[in-house]
Amino acid sequence: MKQKICLLMTAAAMLAAGCAAADNDTADRSGNTAESTYAAKKTARTTMDSTAVEPVQGGALSTEKHGYGQGVQLDDKNRPTGALDFNANYGKYGAEALREDKKNILLTFDQGYENGYTAQILDTLKEKKVKAVFFLLQDYAERNPELVQRMIDEGHIVGNHSVSHYSMPDLSAEECRQEIEGLQEYMKQNFGVTMKLFRPPMGEFSEQSLSVTKDCGLSTMLWSFAYADWDVNAQPDPAQAKEKLIGAAHEGAVYLLHSVSQTNAEVLSEVIDGIRDEGFEFEKLK
Repeated sequence: MKQKICLLMTAAAMLAAGCAAADNDTADRSGNTAESTYAAKKTARTTMDSTAVEPVQGGALSTEKHGYGQGVQLDDKNRPTGALDFNANYGKYGAEALREDKKNILLTFDQGYENGYTAQILDTLKEKKVKAVFFLLQDYAERNPELVQRMIDEGHIVGNHSVSHYSMPDLSAEECRQEIEGLQEYMKQNFGVTMKLFRPPMGEFSEQSLSVTKDCGLSTMLWSFAYADWDVNAQPDPAQAKEKLIGAAHEGAVYLLHSVSQTNAEVLSEVIDGIRDEGFEFEKLK
């Protein structure tokens, strides 16, 4: 009898979780709540508790959730030690937060929703002859095909940021695969591109999710510099942002920026010039 009750309770919980996920996805795609939903998820990453998901047993890969951050500790080359540690621990899964074998800097942008600044950012990149990586959600690609096509036409790399922006370690291995391959198929059918890079939503990952990503044929790319630029209602001061962005430059850096940021759009040209003045150049991926 107890076993039957437990089974019924488990089934009810799974049904409720499925309904909640559907509600969240509908909110993401409604158009009116994309900004608030995306901002809430980004904020949640910075305030989430560190309660671990129980690892799977029997020698399988761990499903323990990790929330990535590059930290504030730097080595003698101005490189965040948190990014170096990530590479050392998870490089075997084709994952990196810092391009240790490179001298140049890579600019990357997360495309959660369109806030009117992407065209300006693309204009600046074109003027400065800098190529970047744009990590797309499927909803973004569906709503902004002209901007996505422009990214491709102007030689930028489009990367996979998942179909729905769910935390990957909260999903089963098969659900992780669907989040990655669903967008892969959409981009191939609609834009003729096969993406090679994946950025897990909110920087959250497990060994299992990293392994699934590798099995899907993509490399996981996190970052070695990021700052609080995603909240459109609390934008960084442009002068302070410019100082921070230029001061963080280091060999092999992967910058994470958000195209919803007015500050980023305003200071990007000066930041590129300032980083070049420090003796660095920008990477051009193929």
